Amino acid sequence: MTGRADPGGSNNTSKHTRWTPRPPDAARCASIGDDEAVKVESGETLRPGSVIELRILDVAHGGHCIGRHEGQVVFVRHSLPGELVRARIQSAGGGGKFLRADVIDVLEPATGRVSPPCAFAGSCGGCDFQHADIETQHRLKSTVASAALSRALGREMTVAVGGVPGDNAGLGWRTRVRLAVDDHGTPGFRGHRSHAVIAVTDCPIAHPDLRIADVLREKWEGASEVIVETDAMGNRSVSPVPGPWPPVLRRRAAGRDWEVPSAGFWQVHPGAADALVDAVRLAVDPKPGEHIVDLYAGVGLFGGSLAVDVGPTGLVDLVESGRAAVRAAGHNLADQPQVRVHFGDVASWLGQHRVKSADILILDPPRSGAGTAVISRCATLAPRVICYVACDPAALARDAKSLAELGWELTDVLGFDQFPMTHHVECVAVFRRQSCEDGRSS
Repeated sequence: MTGRADPGGSNNTSKHTRWTPRPPDAARCASIGDDEAVKVESGETLRPGSVIELRILDVAHGGHCIGRHEGQVVFVRHSLPGELVRARIQSAGGGGKFLRADVIDVLEPATGRVSPPCAFAGSCGGCDFQHADIETQHRLKSTVASAALSRALGREMTVAVGGVPGDNAGLGWRTRVRLAVDDHGTPGFRGHRSHAVIAVTDCPIAHPDLRIADVLREKWEGASEVIVETDAMGNRSVSPVPGPWPPVLRRRAAGRDWEVPSAGFWQVHPGAADALVDAVRLAVDPKPGEHIVDLYAGVGLFGGSLAVDVGPTGLVDLVESGRAAVRAAGHNLADQPQVRVHFGDVASWLGQHRVKSADILILDPPRSGAGTAVISRCATLAPRVICYVACDPAALARDAKSLAELGWELTDVLGFDQFPMTHHVECVAVFRRQSCEDGRSS
C-alpha cells in the first residue's frame, strides 16, 4: 500500500504567535489524579497546582506530549513538540515516576499551532489536538504509531498517516456522539481523567446532521447518557440511556447498504468504511475461490465486501461475539451464499478448530487488541496474508510482536486519520510469513 494525500485540503484556521488556553482549575487538578507530591532534582517539591516552565521534547501516546523539568518526566496536554510552555501540574503517576500537567501559557509556540476551532478546547476531555493544524496532527500520529511498532519489533518502522474524505478540515465528521448527563439533567462531555460533566453548547467535530446543539440545549432528567447518531439516509436517532432500545440505522459503504444496530459498531467518520475496505482489499488482493476468515467481523463490512472478489467458488467465514451484529451481518449478506456468519468469542471459535486453514485472515479487534491466545491460533491457519485493522497503535504493536515471534513479518502499514482533533489513529497492517531466505521458517 502507498500513502494517500489528505483530501481534507486546506486548514483555514489562522495561526498566531501565542495562545493562552483556558487554564485548568487547580482544585480540579488535585481531584482527578494521585495527589502525592514529587521532589525533583533541584529539591523543589511539586504537587497538584504547581506551575512549571519546560521545553516540550516529543509527542507521546494518549494525546499529550512529553518534557522534563529538573530531571522529572512530565506528560503535558495541549502542548506540541519544540514548544516552551508554562504548565500546571495536575497529578503524579506511576508512584511518582512521572507528572501530568496542562498548558496554561505558550511562551514559544510551534509552527503547527493554531487557534482551536472549539470554544471548549482545554476543558472538555474529548479532543486532544485542536491546537494543532491538520498536517501537524498527521505528523504527531505518524510519530506515535511509528515509535510503537519500532520499539516492539526492534527495527525502524514508518507509518504514513493521511486523512480520509468526509470531514471539513477535521471538523463535522463524527456521526455518533455519546453525551454524558449530570445529576441535574445537563448534557455535556466528561473532562480529561475526570467524571465531571463539562456543559457545552456545541461540538464542532459532530456531523451537521446530528444537530448536536439542539440536544445540548435540552434537559435529560433521569438519563445517564444520551446517544445521538445519524446514518447514510439522513436518519437521526436520539436515545437517552436508560431508555428504549435504539433503532437500526442504515450505512452505505463498498457499493452496498448495511444495516447496523444503533448500539453496534460502525466507523463514525463518514469516509472511514470505504477507505478501510479499499485498503484491506489492496493489502490482501483476494482471488476467486479463496477462503477468507474475518475475525471480530461486526456487521460484516470487510469479509462481506470482499466476498464478491472470491466469488461463488470461494468462502468467507465471519466471526463475531455480538448477537445483534451477527443478526445484522446475516441480513446484510443474505445475497452472498459464500458467506457464513458465526456467533461466538473469537478465541474460543479458533480454539475449537472450526476451520483448519485459510488463504486470507482479517482481524479488526477492539481497542485492547487481539492478544496472544488469538494471535497464536491465527498463525495455525497458515494464511498467505494477515491483514490487521487496528484502532490503537500500542495494541497493534503488542500483537505485531507476537506475530513476529511466530514467524510473521510486518511488511506494510498505513495510518488513517479517521478521528481528527483527537489522538486516535486507525492503522491497516499487513503481515506475511518470513521466507526461508533469511534463515527462518516459511
